[in-house]
Amino acid sequence: MAAIRVMIVDDSAVVRKHLSDLLTAAGIEVIATAADPLFALPKMRARWPDVLVLDVEMPRMDGISFLRQLMAERPTPVVMCSTLTEAGCETTLQALAAGAVSFVTKPRLGLRAFLEDGSNGLVEAVRAAAGANLGAVMAGSKAVTVARAARAATSGAASAGGSGAAAARPRSDAMALTTDRVIALGLSTGGVQSLERVLPFLPRTLPGMVVVQHMPEKFTAQFAARLDRICEVEVVEARNGDRVINGRVLIAPGGRHLRLKRNGAQYVAEVMDGPLINHHRPSVDVLFRSVAQCAGRNAVGLIMTGMGDDGCRGLREMRDAGAITAAQDEASSIVYGMPKEALRLGAAETVLGLDEIAGWLVQAAQRKAA
Repeated sequence: MAAIRVMIVDDSAVVRKHLSDLLTAAGIEVIATAADPLFALPKMRARWPDVLVLDVEMPRMDGISFLRQLMAERPTPVVMCSTLTEAGCETTLQALAAGAVSFVTKPRLGLRAFLEDGSNGLVEAVRAAAGANLGAVMAGSKAVTVARAARAATSGAASAGGSGAAAARPRSDAMALTTDRVIALGLSTGGVQSLERVLPFLPRTLPGMVVVQHMPEKFTAQFAARLDRICEVEVVEARNGDRVINGRVLIAPGGRHLRLKRNGAQYVAEVMDGPLINHHRPSVDVLFRSVAQCAGRNAVGLIMTGMGDDGCRGLREMRDAGAITAAQDEASSIVYGMPKEALRLGAAETVLGLDEIAGWLVQAAQRKAA
Protein backbone atom coordinates (compact mmCIF):
# COMPACT_ATOMS: atom_id res chain seq x y z
CA MET A 1 0.00 0.00 0.00
CA ALA A 2 1.35 3.42 -0.96
CA ALA A 3 2.22 5.80 1.86
CA ILE A 4 -0.21 8.58 2.66
CA ARG A 5 1.05 11.84 1.17
CA VAL A 6 0.67 14.85 3.46
CA MET A 7 1.32 18.56 3.19
CA ILE A 8 1.67 20.71 6.32
CA VAL A 9 0.67 24.38 6.25
CA ASP A 10 1.63 26.25 9.43
CA ASP A 11 3.32 29.59 9.96
CA SER A 12 5.62 28.18 12.65
CA ALA A 13 8.82 26.58 11.35
CA VAL A 14 9.14 24.67 14.64
CA VAL A 15 5.68 23.20 14.27
CA ARG A 16 6.30 22.27 10.65
CA LYS A 17 9.53 20.47 11.51
CA HIS A 18 8.20 18.51 14.46
CA LEU A 19 4.97 17.51 12.77
CA SER A 20 6.97 16.40 9.72
CA ASP A 21 9.27 14.27 11.88
CA LEU A 22 6.32 12.75 13.73
CA LEU A 23 4.44 11.80 10.57
CA THR A 24 7.56 10.52 8.81
CA ALA A 25 8.38 8.27 11.77
CA ALA A 26 4.88 6.78 11.45
CA GLY A 27 5.45 5.89 7.78
CA ILE A 28 3.49 8.86 6.38
CA GLU A 29 5.14 10.77 3.55
CA VAL A 30 5.38 14.53 4.04
CA ILE A 31 5.66 15.78 0.46
CA ALA A 32 5.87 19.51 1.30
CA THR A 33 5.42 22.17 3.94
CA ALA A 34 4.47 25.84 3.67
CA ALA A 35 4.22 28.86 5.95
CA ASP A 36 0.80 29.94 4.66
CA PRO A 37 -1.80 29.05 2.00
CA LEU A 38 -0.35 31.38 -0.65
CA PHE A 39 2.98 29.57 -0.43
CA ALA A 40 1.17 26.23 -0.29
CA LEU A 41 -0.91 26.47 -3.46
CA PRO A 42 1.93 26.24 -6.04
CA LYS A 43 3.42 23.28 -4.17
CA MET A 44 0.05 21.55 -4.03
CA ARG A 45 -0.53 22.01 -7.74
CA ALA A 46 2.86 20.46 -8.44
CA ARG A 47 2.03 17.41 -6.30
CA TRP A 48 -1.37 17.16 -4.72
CA PRO A 49 -1.44 15.67 -1.20
CA ASP A 50 -3.79 12.96 0.05
CA VAL A 51 -4.27 14.92 3.28
CA LEU A 52 -3.62 18.54 4.20
CA VAL A 53 -2.66 19.46 7.79
CA LEU A 54 -3.75 23.07 8.11
CA ASP A 55 -3.17 25.70 10.78
CA VAL A 56 -5.96 28.18 11.56
CA GLU A 57 -4.21 31.47 12.29
CA MET A 58 -1.68 32.40 9.58
CA PRO A 59 -0.53 35.58 7.84
CA ARG A 60 -1.92 36.73 4.48
CA MET A 61 -4.69 34.10 4.44
CA ASP A 62 -6.29 32.32 7.40
CA GLY A 63 -6.94 28.59 7.42
CA ILE A 64 -10.75 28.88 7.28
CA SER A 65 -10.71 31.02 4.13
CA PHE A 66 -8.27 28.62 2.48
CA LEU A 67 -10.33 25.61 3.52
CA ARG A 68 -13.49 27.05 1.96
CA GLN A 69 -11.62 27.88 -1.25
CA LEU A 70 -10.13 24.40 -1.36
CA MET A 71 -13.46 22.65 -0.81
CA ALA A 72 -15.07 24.72 -3.56
CA GLU A 73 -12.32 24.09 -6.11
CA ARG A 74 -10.81 20.68 -5.30
CA PRO A 75 -12.15 18.90 -2.19
CA THR A 76 -9.31 17.35 -0.20
CA PRO A 77 -9.24 15.72 3.25
CA VAL A 78 -8.10 18.34 5.76
CA VAL A 79 -6.98 17.98 9.38
CA MET A 80 -7.05 21.31 11.23
CA CYS A 81 -4.47 22.34 13.83
CA SER A 82 -5.73 24.80 16.43
CA THR A 83 -4.85 26.08 19.87
CA LEU A 84 -6.81 25.25 23.02
CA THR A 85 -8.42 28.66 23.45
CA GLU A 86 -12.04 29.73 23.41
CA ALA A 87 -11.59 31.54 20.10
CA GLY A 88 -9.62 28.63 18.68
CA CYS A 89 -12.39 26.19 19.62
CA GLU A 90 -15.07 28.20 17.84
CA THR A 91 -12.91 28.64 14.74
CA THR A 92 -12.15 24.93 14.61
CA LEU A 93 -15.86 24.12 14.81
CA GLN A 94 -16.42 26.49 11.89
CA ALA A 95 -13.72 24.61 9.98
CA LEU A 96 -15.41 21.27 10.61
CA ALA A 97 -18.72 22.71 9.39
CA ALA A 98 -16.90 23.99 6.30
CA GLY A 99 -15.58 20.54 5.37
CA ALA A 100 -12.54 19.65 7.49
CA VAL A 101 -12.49 15.98 8.46
CA SER A 102 -11.04 16.36 11.95
CA PHE A 103 -8.62 18.37 14.07
CA VAL A 104 -5.80 18.20 16.58
CA THR A 105 -5.22 20.80 19.27
CA LYS A 106 -1.93 22.49 20.07
CA PRO A 107 -1.37 23.66 23.65
CA ARG A 108 0.08 27.12 24.25
CA LEU A 109 2.32 25.71 26.97
CA GLY A 110 4.51 22.67 26.48
CA LEU A 111 4.16 22.87 22.70
CA ARG A 112 7.48 21.19 21.88
CA ALA A 113 6.75 18.20 24.13
CA PHE A 114 3.30 17.89 22.57
CA LEU A 115 4.67 17.99 19.04
CA GLU A 116 7.16 15.24 19.83
CA ASP A 117 4.57 13.01 21.49
CA GLY A 118 3.47 10.21 19.17
CA SER A 119 0.20 9.88 21.10
CA ASN A 120 -0.93 13.45 20.42
CA GLY A 121 -3.55 12.22 17.95
CA LEU A 122 -2.07 13.64 14.74
CA VAL A 123 -1.07 10.33 13.16
CA GLU A 124 -4.50 8.80 13.87
CA ALA A 125 -6.25 11.91 12.55
CA VAL A 126 -4.24 11.88 9.31
CA ARG A 127 -4.89 8.18 8.74
CA ALA A 128 -8.60 8.65 9.39
CA ALA A 129 -8.70 11.61 7.02
CA ALA A 130 -6.94 9.63 4.29
CA GLY A 131 -9.67 7.01 4.45
CA ALA A 132 -12.56 9.43 5.00
CA ASN A 133 -15.68 9.46 2.87
CA LEU A 134 -15.18 12.93 1.42
CA GLY A 135 -18.55 12.79 -0.31
CA ALA A 136 -20.21 12.53 3.11
CA VAL A 137 -18.06 15.39 4.40
CA MET A 138 -19.14 17.69 1.57
CA ALA A 139 -22.79 16.67 1.78
CA GLY A 140 -22.66 17.38 5.49
CA SER A 141 -21.13 20.80 4.97
CA LYS A 142 -23.91 21.82 2.58
CA ALA A 143 -26.66 20.36 4.75
CA VAL A 144 -25.37 22.15 7.85
CA THR A 145 -25.55 25.46 5.99
CA VAL A 146 -29.14 24.75 4.95
CA ALA A 147 -30.12 23.67 8.47
CA ARG A 148 -28.63 26.80 10.01
CA ALA A 149 -30.40 29.03 7.50
CA ALA A 150 -33.73 27.29 8.10
CA ARG A 151 -33.35 27.55 11.86
CA ALA A 152 -32.42 31.23 11.61
CA ALA A 153 -35.50 31.89 9.48
CA THR A 154 -37.70 30.09 12.00
CA SER A 155 -36.23 32.08 14.88
CA GLY A 156 -36.71 35.30 12.96
CA ALA A 157 -40.36 34.49 12.30
CA ALA A 158 -40.91 33.76 15.98
CA SER A 159 -39.32 37.08 16.93
CA ALA A 160 -41.45 38.95 14.39
CA GLY A 161 -44.53 37.37 15.95
CA GLY A 162 -43.65 38.89 19.29
CA SER A 163 -42.82 35.65 21.11
CA GLY A 164 -39.05 36.02 20.78
CA ALA A 165 -36.39 33.32 20.73
CA ALA A 166 -36.63 32.79 24.48
CA ALA A 167 -40.32 31.96 24.22
CA ALA A 168 -39.58 29.23 21.68
CA ARG A 169 -37.40 27.45 24.26
CA PRO A 170 -39.43 25.16 26.56
CA ARG A 171 -39.23 26.14 30.22
CA SER A 172 -37.37 23.66 32.39
CA ASP A 173 -40.39 23.19 34.67
CA ALA A 174 -42.50 22.29 31.64
CA MET A 175 -40.18 19.33 31.05
CA ALA A 176 -40.05 18.18 34.66
CA LEU A 177 -41.58 14.73 34.10
CA THR A 178 -38.98 12.08 33.38
CA THR A 179 -39.56 10.16 30.18
CA ASP A 180 -39.69 6.37 30.15
CA ARG A 181 -37.12 6.48 27.42
CA VAL A 182 -33.55 7.73 27.31
CA ILE A 183 -31.50 8.05 24.12
CA ALA A 184 -27.73 7.52 24.00
CA LEU A 185 -25.49 8.47 21.05
CA GLY A 186 -21.80 7.81 20.46
CA LEU A 187 -19.64 9.48 17.78
CA SER A 188 -16.03 10.24 16.94
CA THR A 189 -14.38 11.46 13.72
CA GLY A 190 -17.03 13.15 11.58
CA GLY A 191 -19.44 13.38 14.49
CA VAL A 192 -19.41 17.16 14.76
CA GLN A 193 -20.71 17.53 11.22
CA SER A 194 -23.14 14.63 11.62
CA LEU A 195 -24.75 15.91 14.81
CA GLU A 196 -25.37 19.22 13.09
CA ARG A 197 -27.41 17.28 10.51
CA VAL A 198 -29.47 15.37 13.08
CA LEU A 199 -30.18 17.42 16.19
CA PRO A 200 -31.82 20.44 14.46
CA PHE A 201 -34.58 18.13 13.21
CA LEU A 202 -35.53 16.70 16.61
CA PRO A 203 -38.65 17.94 18.45
CA ARG A 204 -38.46 19.21 22.01
CA THR A 205 -40.90 16.45 23.00
CA LEU A 206 -38.17 13.87 22.37
CA PRO A 207 -36.91 11.92 25.42
CA GLY A 208 -33.73 13.16 27.04
CA MET A 209 -30.51 12.36 25.22
CA VAL A 210 -26.95 11.73 26.41
CA VAL A 211 -24.14 12.03 23.89
CA VAL A 212 -20.44 11.21 23.81
CA GLN A 213 -18.58 12.93 20.97
CA HIS A 214 -14.82 12.42 21.20
CA MET A 215 -13.45 15.93 21.83
CA PRO A 216 -10.83 17.56 24.01
CA GLU A 217 -11.74 19.78 26.93
CA LYS A 218 -12.91 23.33 26.15
CA PHE A 219 -14.32 22.28 22.80
CA THR A 220 -17.51 20.62 24.04
CA ALA A 221 -18.95 23.74 25.71
CA GLN A 222 -18.51 25.70 22.48
CA PHE A 223 -19.89 22.82 20.45
CA ALA A 224 -22.98 22.48 22.64
CA ALA A 225 -23.60 26.23 22.42
CA ARG A 226 -23.38 26.13 18.60
CA LEU A 227 -25.88 23.27 18.46
CA ASP A 228 -28.19 24.93 20.94
CA ARG A 229 -28.48 27.99 18.70
CA ILE A 230 -29.83 25.94 15.78
CA CYS A 231 -31.91 23.31 17.60
CA GLU A 232 -35.39 23.17 19.04
CA VAL A 233 -34.11 20.87 21.77
CA GLU A 234 -31.90 22.32 24.48
CA VAL A 235 -28.25 21.32 24.01
CA VAL A 236 -25.79 21.79 26.88
CA GLU A 237 -22.47 20.45 28.09
CA ALA A 238 -23.30 17.94 30.82
CA ARG A 239 -22.63 18.77 34.46
CA ASN A 240 -22.63 16.32 37.32
CA GLY A 241 -26.18 15.81 38.56
CA ASP A 242 -27.94 17.26 35.49
CA ARG A 243 -31.40 15.78 34.94
CA VAL A 244 -32.00 13.86 31.72
CA ILE A 245 -35.41 15.17 30.69
CA ASN A 246 -37.56 15.64 27.62
CA GLY A 247 -36.15 18.09 25.13
CA ARG A 248 -32.64 18.19 26.58
CA VAL A 249 -29.41 16.89 25.04
CA LEU A 250 -26.42 16.50 27.36
CA ILE A 251 -22.99 16.45 25.67
CA ALA A 252 -20.18 14.74 27.60
CA PRO A 253 -17.53 17.33 28.55
CA GLY A 254 -14.16 16.87 26.88
CA GLY A 255 -11.63 15.14 29.09
CA ARG A 256 -14.23 13.57 31.42
CA HIS A 257 -16.42 10.49 31.28
CA LEU A 258 -20.23 10.66 31.24
CA ARG A 259 -22.39 7.99 32.85
CA LEU A 260 -26.14 7.66 33.27
CA LYS A 261 -27.45 7.07 36.79
CA ARG A 262 -30.90 6.37 38.17
CA ASN A 263 -32.13 8.54 41.04
CA GLY A 264 -35.51 7.12 41.97
CA ALA A 265 -37.71 7.66 38.92
CA GLN A 266 -35.28 10.10 37.39
CA TYR A 267 -32.27 9.76 35.11
CA VAL A 268 -29.31 11.96 35.99
CA ALA A 269 -25.86 12.52 34.51
CA GLU A 270 -22.69 11.57 36.35
CA VAL A 271 -19.61 13.42 35.09
CA MET A 272 -16.44 11.85 36.37
CA ASP A 273 -12.69 11.59 35.96
CA GLY A 274 -11.04 8.28 35.22
CA PRO A 275 -8.52 6.52 33.00
CA LEU A 276 -8.69 6.52 29.23
CA ILE A 277 -11.02 3.80 27.96
CA ASN A 278 -10.31 2.61 24.42
CA HIS A 279 -7.83 5.53 24.29
CA HIS A 280 -10.64 8.03 24.94
CA ARG A 281 -12.01 10.21 27.71
CA PRO A 282 -14.95 10.62 27.36
CA SER A 283 -15.55 7.09 26.19
CA VAL A 284 -18.70 5.90 24.43
CA ASP A 285 -18.37 2.49 26.07
CA VAL A 286 -18.49 4.07 29.54
CA LEU A 287 -21.74 5.83 28.66
CA PHE A 288 -23.40 2.92 26.85
CA ARG A 289 -22.61 0.42 29.61
CA SER A 290 -24.13 2.70 32.23
CA VAL A 291 -27.24 3.13 30.06
CA ALA A 292 -27.55 -0.65 29.69
CA GLN A 293 -27.35 -1.06 33.45
CA CYS A 294 -29.80 1.60 34.60
CA ALA A 295 -32.16 2.06 31.63
CA GLY A 296 -32.13 -1.37 29.98
CA ARG A 297 -35.11 -1.89 27.70
CA ASN A 298 -36.18 1.74 28.13
CA ALA A 299 -33.12 2.94 26.22
CA VAL A 300 -32.41 3.74 22.58
CA GLY A 301 -28.77 3.48 21.47
CA LEU A 302 -27.11 4.70 18.30
CA ILE A 303 -23.49 4.57 17.19
CA MET A 304 -22.40 6.86 14.39
CA THR A 305 -19.36 7.87 12.35
CA GLY A 306 -15.94 7.43 13.92
CA MET A 307 -12.60 5.66 13.85
CA GLY A 308 -11.91 2.64 16.03
CA ASP A 309 -14.33 0.61 18.11
CA ASP A 310 -15.19 2.68 21.17
CA GLY A 311 -18.83 2.11 22.11
CA CYS A 312 -19.33 -1.10 20.15
CA ARG A 313 -19.21 -3.45 23.14
CA GLY A 314 -21.31 -1.04 25.18
CA LEU A 315 -23.93 -0.93 22.45
CA ARG A 316 -23.97 -4.74 22.43
CA GLU A 317 -24.62 -4.64 26.19
CA MET A 318 -27.48 -2.21 25.58
CA ARG A 319 -29.02 -4.54 22.99
CA ASP A 320 -28.62 -7.53 25.30
CA ALA A 321 -30.42 -5.53 28.00
CA GLY A 322 -33.37 -4.99 25.67
CA ALA A 323 -32.58 -1.55 24.26
CA ILE A 324 -33.41 -0.52 20.69
CA THR A 325 -30.10 -0.11 18.86
CA ALA A 326 -28.84 1.09 15.48
CA ALA A 327 -25.68 2.05 13.60
CA GLN A 328 -25.05 4.58 10.85
CA ASP A 329 -24.51 3.16 7.37
CA GLU A 330 -21.24 3.21 5.44
CA ALA A 331 -22.42 5.52 2.65
CA SER A 332 -23.16 8.43 5.00
CA SER A 333 -20.39 7.85 7.56
CA ILE A 334 -17.38 10.10 7.21
CA VAL A 335 -15.30 7.35 8.85
CA TYR A 336 -16.90 3.89 8.93
CA GLY A 337 -14.97 2.38 11.82
CA MET A 338 -17.25 2.38 14.86
CA PRO A 339 -20.49 1.53 13.02
CA LYS A 340 -18.79 -1.29 11.10
CA GLU A 341 -17.44 -2.86 14.28
CA ALA A 342 -20.82 -2.49 16.02
CA LEU A 343 -22.47 -4.42 13.20
CA ARG A 344 -19.75 -7.07 13.31
CA LEU A 345 -20.46 -7.60 17.01
CA GLY A 346 -24.21 -7.80 16.43
CA ALA A 347 -24.70 -4.70 18.58
CA ALA A 348 -27.00 -2.87 16.16
CA GLU A 349 -30.34 -4.23 14.99
CA THR A 350 -30.88 -1.48 12.39
CA VAL A 351 -28.66 0.33 9.86
CA LEU A 352 -29.51 3.95 9.06
CA GLY A 353 -28.45 6.62 6.62
CA LEU A 354 -27.63 9.95 8.21
CA ASP A 355 -30.79 11.62 6.91
CA GLU A 356 -32.91 8.80 8.36
CA ILE A 357 -31.62 9.12 11.91
CA ALA A 358 -33.79 11.97 13.22
CA GLY A 359 -37.01 10.27 12.10
CA TRP A 360 -35.85 6.92 13.46
CA LEU A 361 -35.07 8.42 16.87
CA VAL A 362 -38.57 9.88 17.08
CA GLN A 363 -40.15 6.54 16.12
CA ALA A 364 -37.90 4.50 18.40
CA ALA A 365 -38.71 6.75 21.34
CA GLN A 366 -42.41 6.12 20.80
CA ARG A 367 -42.11 2.33 20.76
CA LYS A 368 -43.18 0.61 23.93
CA ALA A 369 -40.52 -1.33 25.78
CA ALA A 370 -40.72 -5.07 25.19
